[in-house]
Amino acid sequence: MTSKKLLNTVAGCADDALAGLVACNPSLQLLQGHRVALRSDLDSLKGRVALLSGGGSGHEPAHAGFIGKGMLTGVIAGAVFTSPAVGSILAAIRAVAQAGTVGTLLIVKNYTGDRLNFGLAREQARAEGIPVEMVVIGDDSAFTVLKKAGRRGLCGTVLIHKVAGALAEAGVGLEEITDRVSAVAKAMGTLGVSLSSCSVPGSKPTFELSPDEVELGLGIHGEAGVRRIKMASADEIVTLMLDHMTASSNVSRVPVQSGSSVVLMVNNLGGLSFLELGTVADAAVRALEGRGVKITRALVGTFMSALEMPGISLTLLLVDEPLLKLIDAETTASAWPNTAKVSVTGRKRSRPAPAEPLEAPDSTTAGGLTSKQVALVLERVCATLLGLEEHLNALDRAAGDGDCGTTHSRAARAIQGWLKEGPPPASPAQLLSKLSLLLLEKMGGSSGALYGLFLTAAAQPLKDKTDLPAWSAAMDAGLEAMQKYGKATPGDRTMLDSLWAARQVLQAWKSPGANLFQVLTKAVQSAEAAAEATKNMEAGAGRASYISSARLDQPDPGAVAAAAILRAILEALQSPAV
Repeated sequence: MTSKKLLNTVAGCADDALAGLVACNPSLQLLQGHRVALRSDLDSLKGRVALLSGGGSGHEPAHAGFIGKGMLTGVIAGAVFTSPAVGSILAAIRAVAQAGTVGTLLIVKNYTGDRLNFGLAREQARAEGIPVEMVVIGDDSAFTVLKKAGRRGLCGTVLIHKVAGALAEAGVGLEEITDRVSAVAKAMGTLGVSLSSCSVPGSKPTFELSPDEVELGLGIHGEAGVRRIKMASADEIVTLMLDHMTASSNVSRVPVQSGSSVVLMVNNLGGLSFLELGTVADAAVRALEGRGVKITRALVGTFMSALEMPGISLTLLLVDEPLLKLIDAETTASAWPNTAKVSVTGRKRSRPAPAEPLEAPDSTTAGGLTSKQVALVLERVCATLLGLEEHLNALDRAAGDGDCGTTHSRAARAIQGWLKEGPPPASPAQLLSKLSLLLLEKMGGSSGALYGLFLTAAAQPLKDKTDLPAWSAAMDAGLEAMQKYGKATPGDRTMLDSLWAARQVLQAWKSPGANLFQVLTKAVQSAEAAAEATKNMEAGAGRASYISSARLDQPDPGAVAAAAILRAILEALQSPAV
């Protein structure tokens, strides 16, 4: 079965993609009759060296994303994973020559088709009297034994685009640019790893991996790598990659060792999430610095992809100060990152958090409860939420993400950890304020924010008094804050429904002679009934509001959790221990 792609036609996808890039970038132009993109200011290059590169489509943003002042003059694109036509390469060479350039350097990745087609175009152009040189880039560090075909051209080619572009922009001649980038190419290596394959439009995936396998040392055309390894953590996989790239027994190694200065590229092969990419980047920086390697620059993003392949490649380029200046030189290429021109290694990566404001003295206590008794109540609440984790998650799956139980359990464990650090404050205002900060930091999600809002606001009426009317006022203040910022109202099928029902009953605490437990018991019962009633409601707020009401035939998990918390508080207060 072929994979789904958002295209017009399989046959025209490479043309459409290049046309889209040019349409959105006024600094680029298409060469009529060819799949070629060129700088729109070719006339400004008179007397300078032109730089052309390219290859098969499917590696976006390579190569057309790197056209611009300070990088490439133009790009010739083939069909997906297919070398460009000789006629188009020759047309691009002629176009830049006619613009008055003094020579052209072809930057070619080491693949047979690219070498042949670019090489043939070069020979034809030279026969026409056009000065043309060609460098073939092979930066693949996967193969430990030298192959006749040589090392494959991978993401390191983009760094060659950058170095050559800076030299050409500075007015350096064709022969010197060729010699210098050829030397730079020998000082770098790239290795890729992928969680699965990619699929060429109209075709099936190029290889299959079992769920517990990853492919090490693969190329950028969906071809398999040098070996398959078991799925592991990002730290472990990055360590394995760096070990392989720098091993002395590897003939394609990059000679990085302690004391070396490098440019690091962390390249998304197309389908990796930014979350994973950041995790890998962090792992790579820590691993290299742990080996005594100085990272002068770190480039993280998608530079040379393999369609939608969910994987990454790491490129290491050994640098000195003159080479680093070329990497740092200005460019207008749209896909080149705007990276700070300072070393990554040696920079402070954190700053102290601001000090917490001093708490005002508060002599009130939780209605006569001691810190120990408060802790027992909180422990009961935590145990209840932990016991409900799977049930709440199951209820929440109907609304999409299924993590309500996990979120509440995270809050429970955070409270348990906090209680182990020392006795909680007996002052209600301080207790609720502390719990608010804890849940805002540890609970996460909209639930954490809503509970944080509720507790922060509820703490205010309890600063001066802690009698039953004050607790009723605290409930009022908390729910008012939840409604103000959460935008939910009673009947919207949220946690507010349970709390609102309890609040209505707790108004009785404001009457003289009200009984704590009689009112609280009725409030809990009302909250539980309201939670159960949410299964008949249409969601008006929260993530569930995007789901068809026909699919929501279970109570709202947030309402169930809120009612359970109130029940746990009641039972804890009634227990002999409290």
